[in-house]
Amino acid sequence: MTTLDFAPAHPPVAIPAIPLRELLPWAIFIALLAVVILYFVGVEEGAMAIFNGMYVHEFVHDSRHLLGFPCH
Repeated sequence: MTTLDFAPAHPPVAIPAIPLRELLPWAIFIALLAVVILYFVGVEEGAMAIFNGMYVHEFVHDSRHLLGFPCH
């Protein structure tokens, strides 16, 4: 009669934690990028516009409706 051994072939590998000082610059960068994208999608038209014309508005027009921003 044979016996089965269910021991793992390799010991488990511990996943090291990422220190906050290495994660914080990326988190700030992503937050600023999100704010800029939110501005262009949600606010860039009319009196608050940085760019003249409706080029940015028309470029992000469908995403405005997808995210629930009124524009008509």
